Amino acid sequence: MKRIVHVVGTGTIGEPLLGLFADFGDKLGIDEVTFHKRTPLAGDRAKLKHLIERGAKLAVDEDQRGEFEKLGHTVSYETREALERATVVVDCTPAGNENKEKYYEELTGPKGFLAQGSEFGFGKPYARGVNDEILVPGEDRYIQIVSCNTHNITTLIKTICNDGNDKEYCLNKGTFVCMRRSNDISQADSFVPAPNVGKHDDPDFGTHHARDAHHLFETLHKDLNLFSSAVKLNTQYMHSIWFSLDLNRDTTLEEVKQRLRDNPLVAATDKRYANLIFSFGRDHGYYGRILSQTVVVMPTVAVRRKREVYGFCFTPQDGNSLLSSVAAALWLIEPDWESVRTRLSPLRRWLYREI
Repeated sequence: MKRIVHVVGTGTIGEPLLGLFADFGDKLGIDEVTFHKRTPLAGDRAKLKHLIERGAKLAVDEDQRGEFEKLGHTVSYETREALERATVVVDCTPAGNENKEKYYEELTGPKGFLAQGSEFGFGKPYARGVNDEILVPGEDRYIQIVSCNTHNITTLIKTICNDGNDKEYCLNKGTFVCMRRSNDISQADSFVPAPNVGKHDDPDFGTHHARDAHHLFETLHKDLNLFSSAVKLNTQYMHSIWFSLDLNRDTTLEEVKQRLRDNPLVAATDKRYANLIFSFGRDHGYYGRILSQTVVVMPTVAVRRKREVYGFCFTPQDGNSLLSSVAAALWLIEPDWESVRTRLSPLRRWLYREI
């Protein structure tokens, strides 16, 4: 049986994800990569042409096939045909829950489906290196890859507060301020001219970032006290997070920094400017992405009164979501984490320990 990954959407996550599967398909154990594009646009012609030349096969709605062909694209499949023949479907659109109800629940061909951060409730929340062990073969067909900031928050908590798999985390309360970029450099709209503070819509968690992190840790049978705030800044570089972790035991600055350095999914940096981290990703990343879960600014990490940990970190521009998406897709194809770890080896070059 062919192992086929089908990606829905070619946006800020969909396009680099397609690139990873197309460029490293043989090493990842993927036989074919297909993708769906909904709207035929002349402005996307070069992008689609490049993806198709690299081996990805285009699927479109039947009533749009002629328009795509007029733009010079080779159409390989109709939408439903591509979905049915896929082994794994990765939805990278803001309509994952809608598509699940409209298409996915009726399909019998795919082994599983992934949706991205904003699609809360799509399936079991997952972040690579945080809750891998909770995925159950044959049971978890729907997986929600949590947002890039939720990756960052959950990785920080597990790295600093996990005293052992059989113990409760040493965390009384975690507070986070998510300073979000205005929009991605690939987007021409939604830019804000000045800092725009977000509402605390959730009475328990503030914003969805803490809520999503809480629900992810629930899969590990942890009930953590988390609260987040958000502000959108007039920058396109990258998200940053201020964190405060109130522990229930004493720690030291040396212990906290060592835990961060020991996690292969954490990148450490002395750089305190987002543009320098962004520039490093542009020069040394894949599609400009660093695939690490978080970039911790080590000079800002502080321990106060032996039990309060503070600091700043940067969120690597959807790169952490890409890593989790590939890992979850490979697990759905062959649910063996040791095999997944081996097949992910080509991506390790973008997991930086230091920036």
